[in-house]
Amino acid sequence: MAPSIRLSPAARSLFDEPLAIAVQGLGPRQRVTLRTSLRDETGELFQASAHYQAGDDGELDLARCPALPGGSFSGLEPMGLLWALQPQKPFWRLVKRDVQSPFLLQLDVFEGHGERHGRLLAQAQHERAFLRDGVRRIPVREGRIRATLFLPPGEDTFPGIIDIHGLGGGLFEPRASLLANHGFATLALAYYQFEDLPQEPKELHLEYFEEAVNYMLQHPQVKGPGVGLLGFSKGGEVSLAMAAFLKNIKAVASLNAPVAATCIPFSYKDKIIPTVTLYEHKAKATNSKFLDYSDVIDDPFQAPGNQSRIPLEKAEARFLFMVGQDDRVVKSEYYATEVCKLLQAQGKESFQILSYPGTGHCIDPPFFPLYHTGSHPVFHKRAVLGGELRAYSRAQVHAWSQIQAFFKKYL
Repeated sequence: MAPSIRLSPAARSLFDEPLAIAVQGLGPRQRVTLRTSLRDETGELFQASAHYQAGDDGELDLARCPALPGGSFSGLEPMGLLWALQPQKPFWRLVKRDVQSPFLLQLDVFEGHGERHGRLLAQAQHERAFLRDGVRRIPVREGRIRATLFLPPGEDTFPGIIDIHGLGGGLFEPRASLLANHGFATLALAYYQFEDLPQEPKELHLEYFEEAVNYMLQHPQVKGPGVGLLGFSKGGEVSLAMAAFLKNIKAVASLNAPVAATCIPFSYKDKIIPTVTLYEHKAKATNSKFLDYSDVIDDPFQAPGNQSRIPLEKAEARFLFMVGQDDRVVKSEYYATEVCKLLQAQGKESFQILSYPGTGHCIDPPFFPLYHTGSHPVFHKRAVLGGELRAYSRAQVHAWSQIQAFFKKYL
């Protein structure tokens, strides 16, 4: 019997879902190399490979067989061939622009463990999708709002979440689309550099974000009386500012966010939160010749930086701070710890910190490749963003389940 690859689900799975991989029809104890490949929407190639040995019966099940040393990873890692994908082009990040089309994953099985791949024994293709059947993607152009709403299947009402991305502008849909598969009405909200929104905003007006909150609460399929916010980096900072100044925000999950205004000041009605000072000269060179910018932001808990600190003690929301202990862009663990001390001093217990070792600035949904070194979001120079492959893959899975549990509980 010729070797073949068995996948479950067979042809298509959601990007954040586990994929069971097995090879059958090999010789007893046969040594093989498995390789996964995926091209992004620009055609850039991501690959991972691992060395295995089949069992006495010629079966190789990645849930039971550890990878041997010499590939992208070793040990018992059923999803290693997905989380270890790395770009062939240095410093490239896997981004999904069009969530209506899946990524195509190619799996190849080669003979032996050599430097050069041996004979090709089997191959298979599998779609990694962002939308479950029945999830609706609805472009939103209401008033000033520029966004995309993702609604789960059916006519029910669903907990409502606004998803806000970090610096870089544009409209970012992958996280919101994946959340909708799990039963949340999720609004991916753009706030600059998209269509007719400002290219280089002088201020971020919280009234714009308030309009998005009101849009969600007036939607017949969004379950009130409040909404949740999910924000990454600058988007987390925006979410914290919304919670401090706006009504009807029940729960905020913040991923590696500053707790002070950075780069762009906030304004609401007649109040302005000025930006904290950045000291570019405090960037440190690392032994990999890339810069570590983790010390460049003035400490918002020391005067004069504290005029820039977001007054979270005014907020009524529940907070989930998710921080990478190896975040080299924002001192996110320090910020979360200090801001929670302030909340505690005010008699508030409405917060939780989840701190992830070996995890850098980017905390994406499960199975997105680690983006360890890339362009700094402010200084646009090559920078270390932080993180270590295996620890990060664990953090993604845990954080994603915790985000969903948090919003289910408080929305």
